[in-house]
Amino acid sequence: MKKKYMLLIIVLLLVTAVYGQNIKKTLTFDDFISMKRISDPQMSPDGKVMAVVVTEMDKKNNKSNSDIWLIPLTEGKPWKLTSSPAADYNPIWAPCGKKIAFISTRSGSPQIWKINPKGGEASQMTDISTGASGIIWSPAGKHLAFISDVYPDKTNEKSSSSLIKAEIFDELLFRHWNAWRHGKRNHLFVIPAKGGPAEDITPGDFDTPPISLGGSHDYVFSPDGKEVCFARNTDPELRKGMGTNNDLFIRDLSQDSINKITANRANDNSPLYSPDGRYIAFRAMKRPGFEADKYVLVLYDRGQKSIRRLTDGLDRSVNEILWAKDNSSLYFTCGAKGRTELYSIYLKTNKISPFLTGHTMDSIRLSPDGHSLYFLKQTINMPRELFSLDLKSGVVKQITHFNGKLLSGLEMNPVEEFWFKGAAGDKIHGLLLKPPFFDSSKKYPLVMLIHGGPQGAWHDHFHFRWNAQMFAAPGYVVAMVNFHGSTGYGQVFTDSISGDWGGKPYKDIISGLDYLLSTYDFINGKKIGAAGASYGGYMINWIEGHSDQFSCLISHAGVFDLRSMYGATEELWFPEWEFKGSPWSNPGQYKKWSPSSYVQNFKTPCLVIHGQYDFRVPVTQGFQLFTSLQRMNVPSRMLYFPNEYHFVTKPLNAELWWNTMHKWLAKYLK
Repeated sequence: MKKKYMLLIIVLLLVTAVYGQNIKKTLTFDDFISMKRISDPQMSPDGKVMAVVVTEMDKKNNKSNSDIWLIPLTEGKPWKLTSSPAADYNPIWAPCGKKIAFISTRSGSPQIWKINPKGGEASQMTDISTGASGIIWSPAGKHLAFISDVYPDKTNEKSSSSLIKAEIFDELLFRHWNAWRHGKRNHLFVIPAKGGPAEDITPGDFDTPPISLGGSHDYVFSPDGKEVCFARNTDPELRKGMGTNNDLFIRDLSQDSINKITANRANDNSPLYSPDGRYIAFRAMKRPGFEADKYVLVLYDRGQKSIRRLTDGLDRSVNEILWAKDNSSLYFTCGAKGRTELYSIYLKTNKISPFLTGHTMDSIRLSPDGHSLYFLKQTINMPRELFSLDLKSGVVKQITHFNGKLLSGLEMNPVEEFWFKGAAGDKIHGLLLKPPFFDSSKKYPLVMLIHGGPQGAWHDHFHFRWNAQMFAAPGYVVAMVNFHGSTGYGQVFTDSISGDWGGKPYKDIISGLDYLLSTYDFINGKKIGAAGASYGGYMINWIEGHSDQFSCLISHAGVFDLRSMYGATEELWFPEWEFKGSPWSNPGQYKKWSPSSYVQNFKTPCLVIHGQYDFRVPVTQGFQLFTSLQRMNVPSRMLYFPNEYHFVTKPLNAELWWNTMHKWLAKYLK
């Protein structure tokens, strides 16, 4: 009998070992918050190793921590280079490959440190009182450049011991995004790699790089290391909160002079020298004052001092740019229909060729031999991982699997796509996500997510704030419509939302809802919720006054009253472009498109969420919305964060955010 029992136990263990691996579960917040977040890949000079930043969230201590990992690109396992309890990030290889410089807060403030990539103790390189960020090495490895937030006039520096907490300012943009500026400016410094004093190479009362509308790289050494090209905004309109006119400048490191090389009145950024030093490639917009204009790839000939526009004929904005090793061409990415497309352009012919489509990718890097591209790829059911593309064969290969074990145990569906006829008879694109363990014979509530921007888009990506899988996990179908104004569908489509915030986009969302209900039998048409943030929150507020098709709504950081929003936000070029003037020069637009003008129609239960340090959409917008809902006797609740801004970033706050939203949806959709 004992042998039979032993045999039965062995069989059960084998069955569990084989089939237990295939048992999956629904995504929970603890799963979600434990996922590693990969960013900033930086390749070693010999092309054998990639340094990446891996950020992990610490729910227990309500914070995050970033460390630097090294990824062998041929053979070997990833390993953790830094293990400080403080943040380590922004790794940059020395050209010799024997050191990695990085930013760390381990000494109390962000400073430059360096470490041997083979391991060992890190040593501190700077001790600047205003901190350091954004390191780059000069090509010969003799200098490093970095950014520090300083007082342009040292006599204005405040005493840290002062008991006076008042602010005095004489111009706009006195605060930005989530922080007060205190009269400081971003300046670019250069420091000898062997040590020594840092030199401010961009003195003056201007920001280098600009505080807004910059690119992924806005300052760069020339190949010979003799000069630095950088972006800054010197337009007097910026002091009125009205300037999108970023320009490119060159500083010869042997001289004090700074020379401007662009005359465009709109936004120029992302300078990148060709390997031979002949050209500077960069991105440029055409229309001053419009932050969502199309980015064109532009070439500056350093010898001829001439400008050549390369992608005027392409109806897509250029995102990242990268030079080919032989100087003959450039690679660049564009957003396209919920994903990313990679192109190449040959300078002799201006011929643009698609290189890779169907992926959502960023942070493209070229191998030193020019044969491979590396990038971070994500999907709606996979956070960013490092991938490679063989430029000759076109083979795409996954390099890292930081979240592989966790993902293998989770039931998360891939995204599906749908198209329908929207406003003006245009074809509108949407993304659909089914809940885990989907059963087509059942009826599921629907949650529509509405993106912000408004010139943004939903992508096949694993969003660490508005994560579609987390919305789907309790048993909801999730729909995301890329309405008029979304990017990746041509500039005319993007332009169409300006001056029409509650028009075509709203019609697209309602038409999309009608399409979903008439097409998919598994959607319960009587249980429909919607949620959005920023412009998405605006659209929730607009829906509140214009539709009774939804069972409940969630408005996060949503614009409610355009007139009062104008007087409290920071980047005034945005509302003045979108609403064709100021509240006093064009009051009709502000009244027409304000959700506050339609409070008398409010009736749908609404959850309001806002953060105190949101300076883009100030917290009073949320308070006004909640007050209006309460006075109209609409079932409503407000979640207020005194220590968050436009985003919710702290782990415990994020947990409360998700729990509050899930409870609200369950109350009306379950």
